[in-house]
Amino acid sequence: MSSFTSVEVCAGAGGQALGLEQAGFEHLACVELDPSACQTLRHNRPGWHVIEADLRQWEPDASLTGVDLLAGGVPCPPFSLAGKQLGRDDERDLFPEMVRLTKQLQPRAVMIENVRGILSRKFDEYRDELVGEFERLGYASCGWKLLNAADFEVPQSRPRAILVLMRPDEAEHFTWPEPVGVLKTVGEVLEPLMAEAGWEGAADWAAKAQGIAPALVGGSKKHGGADVGPSRAKAAWRDLGVDGMGIADSPPGPGYEGRPRLTVKMAAAVQGFPTSWNFAGRKTASYRQVGNAFPPPVAEAVGRCIYTALEAGDNASTA
Repeated sequence: MSSFTSVEVCAGAGGQALGLEQAGFEHLACVELDPSACQTLRHNRPGWHVIEADLRQWEPDASLTGVDLLAGGVPCPPFSLAGKQLGRDDERDLFPEMVRLTKQLQPRAVMIENVRGILSRKFDEYRDELVGEFERLGYASCGWKLLNAADFEVPQSRPRAILVLMRPDEAEHFTWPEPVGVLKTVGEVLEPLMAEAGWEGAADWAAKAQGIAPALVGGSKKHGGADVGPSRAKAAWRDLGVDGMGIADSPPGPGYEGRPRLTVKMAAAVQGFPTSWNFAGRKTASYRQVGNAFPPPVAEAVGRCIYTALEAGDNASTA
């Protein structure tokens, strides 16, 4: 597979960046504000050019102009159903920065990920205006698509809204990924990690954890300690045999009784990260990186569709 290039912004702990790498993209830059997340990126991918910066203040180097893909999961709170949904009036709204960077970098394709709240009627006008700005820059919208991580072998119900834009002659080759048709359960994915420290009950626990998890919540620095989410999420985890009142330092050991808690590594597996991916920082900082991540398998699925469209555009131009 020949490699197209990408610039990743709001990279977080690398969920989207990892997925796009698996889809064949070579990252020229990964921009992220959080120091712990930057450390995570550098540790797992020493070859990536990680830039610790506030996106509003970052000015890309001229060498990045003409990159194939500009991708980013801009902050969700301005559009989250769990928040005040202030949209453009929220200081954390970074969609305008994606427009600015598109104008500066002139990528062939743009991919933006956010929560499903962005698709609500309240933001119809906002979405139309946003797409209009990209169209004035010469891009065609491939539309918004709500994809659920559970449809891509991630053991979690995690719907995310994705916007893809491409040059018109390449957009016509783009199609959205289809669900893979294989449902992975929490027990199936977490059994090896639950048994890692010698817990004899891991297999029995896994046999009962035959559902998918609710969406993990990473929260913000204003949020308290690490936990799996609000009361409804905790109840769903309890039904899966997990104590959701906190995050454990280690897996259950020999003789353990009761409901185990997730570790950071287990939470990452529920997000679709490989177990080899390590997270920097103390437990709460590490868990927030996990909970706020975009599942790599979903990013890979969309990335492959973008990659295929770019290839088709290249082939058509040389035919």
